[in-house]
Amino acid sequence: MSIGRRGVDASQLELTLAPARPAVDAGELLVRLRRLGLRGIASCTLTANRATVVSFRADRLRVHRAFTEAPEPVLAAIVAFVNGRGLARRRARRTLVAYEVPHADGPDAPLRRRAATHPDDTALAGRLAAAHAEINRERFGGALGAVAIRVSRRLRRRLGHYSAGGRGLAPEIAIARRHVRRDGWASACETLAHEMVHQWQHETGRPLRHDREFRTTCIAIGIPPGAVRKD
Repeated sequence: MSIGRRGVDASQLELTLAPARPAVDAGELLVRLRRLGLRGIASCTLTANRATVVSFRADRLRVHRAFTEAPEPVLAAIVAFVNGRGLARRRARRTLVAYEVPHADGPDAPLRRRAATHPDDTALAGRLAAAHAEINRERFGGALGAVAIRVSRRLRRRLGHYSAGGRGLAPEIAIARRHVRRDGWASACETLAHEMVHQWQHETGRPLRHDREFRTTCIAIGIPPGAVRKD
């Protein structure tokens, strides 16, 4: 079975941030899962497959490597997905699908072309860029670099997305046009700040994860720590 993927004082924020934790290997991940109650699995393999992030067959488990940095509730969802049934498994599936798995930017990743901001959305992109500069100054103490801001007409379930770039692509933040139109400017700026926390993770060498440190940082800058996604 498998799961497929479809105003704060900046000095206070700086004091709360710990160095990034090293990733664990497949064996260590399996030990953690067993401590959370995993049964019937003899081996675990880490993958880079974003289409199927968690799968198991017989006594073999395959997990996307992003989950080595996952918080305990997400690891518990892996256990519930493998060993649970019915409603418990469906709830676990939703948790695992919502967990952010970054795009691969290694040397073997295929070249991709980004969609450009529609000409009719250029003014909105400029307004979001100005908001980025303001949020950076007021909530991050000006620590973040300038980044391209794109208005996306393709984002549907996600409200926004931070891309770390790579393979000739510069980092960028995309904000869903329908999100701005439907939910309003204040909500869009909240989403922008959420993606700026991912930018901060990237610029400080941390993995792009919705982990405990991510949630703590969101709270510190005054935004909800949940994933920016709506059905």
